[in-house]
Amino acid sequence: MERRDIKSFTLTELETAMRELGEKPFRARQLYQWMHEKLAGSFDEMTSLSKELRRKLFEQFLYVSLKPVCEKVSKFDGTRKYLFALEDGHVIESVLMRYSYGNSVCVSSQVGCRMGCTFCASTLDGLERNLRASEMLDQVYRIQAMTGERVSHVVVMGSGEPLDNYDSLLRFIRIISGEGGLRLGQRNITVSTCGVAPAIRRLAEEKLSVTLALSLHAPDDATRKTLMPIAKTYALSDVLEACRFYFEKTGRRVTFEYSLVKGVNDRLSDARALAALLKGQRGHVNLIPVNPVRERDYVQSDRRSVEAFQGCLEKSGVNATIRRELGRDIDGACGQLRRRYIDSVKTPDEGGGEGGRSE
Repeated sequence: MERRDIKSFTLTELETAMRELGEKPFRARQLYQWMHEKLAGSFDEMTSLSKELRRKLFEQFLYVSLKPVCEKVSKFDGTRKYLFALEDGHVIESVLMRYSYGNSVCVSSQVGCRMGCTFCASTLDGLERNLRASEMLDQVYRIQAMTGERVSHVVVMGSGEPLDNYDSLLRFIRIISGEGGLRLGQRNITVSTCGVAPAIRRLAEEKLSVTLALSLHAPDDATRKTLMPIAKTYALSDVLEACRFYFEKTGRRVTFEYSLVKGVNDRLSDARALAALLKGQRGHVNLIPVNPVRERDYVQSDRRSVEAFQGCLEKSGVNATIRRELGRDIDGACGQLRRRYIDSVKTPDEGGGEGGRSE
C-alpha cells in the first residue's frame, strides 16, 4: 500500500485518518500541531504521541521533511538561498529575504517549469513534476526551524508556475494561513503567475485574500511573445481582464512584475505603451532589472534607464517601484542555484562536460 502524504492533509482529513487508526479525534490536533506549528522534522520528534501510534504513522504515512543540500548567504544583504533535496532525488530552491517589515520566504511550486520564459533559468530543463502541498509548506518550515526566526511573509515566486499546480497551491495557502499552523495572514501571501487567465479567474472565486502578481514584462503582445511563450495562448487583453476580475472579487490590488531587459523592453516608448496598457487597472508596477542568466544573452538595463522608465510611468499616473535587488552574488534569480547544482553533479557520460564543478 502506498503511504499517504500526511503533511498535506487538512485538519478534517487528519481527524478522519485518526479515526481509521482507532485513535481519538484529539490526536489529530496534536499531530497537526507537531507538523504545522512545532515544525517537527519526523514522527520520532512527536513525543506527546505514544510509540505505538508513531509506529503506525510511520508504516502508513509519508512524512515530508526536506533535506538541505546547500545554503548560500549573500555577503551584501544577508539573503539566504537554500537548495533542498526531495525524497525522489530532485532538488528545489527557496530563498529567505529579510526586510524591515519581517522575513519573507520565496518558495518553489514545481520541480522545473514548462512555461519557457526566456529570461528564467527554471525553464531550461522543462518541468519534472509538481510539488505536493507538503513540499511547498516544508520549504517555509525548514527555513524557520533552521534560522530560529519567524517567517511573516511568503511569496510563491520560486521555480514553477503556481497556477499550473493549482490544487497543491490551494492546500498550501489554506494550511499555512489556517488555524493550528503558522497562521500567516493571507494578505502576506503573494502568488505570482505568468498569466494563466482561466486559473486567475478561478483563484478569484476561492474567497481568499492573497496578493496576485502578474509577470507582465512587456507592453504589447508582440514583445511579450518573444519573452514568454504563454503569450501565444493568452493575449494581454485576456490576462488583464482576468486581473480586473480578480480585483473585483477580492479587493486586492494586483502587482505587475516587469523585468527590464536592455534594448528589448526598457525604452521610454515602452514605458509610455505600458502606461497606456495599464490605464484603469487597480495595481502597481514592480520594476525589476533582469537578473542575467548564463545560458541567455540578455543584458540588464542600467540604473539611469530604469529610473527614467519609472519616472515616465509615474508621470503618466502609474504607480511604480524599483525592486531592491537581493542575493545577486548567490545565484539569486529563480532556478539558477538548482541549475548550477545539476550541472555540478553530472558525469561526462551524462553530458556534463567537465563535471564535478562546485559553486
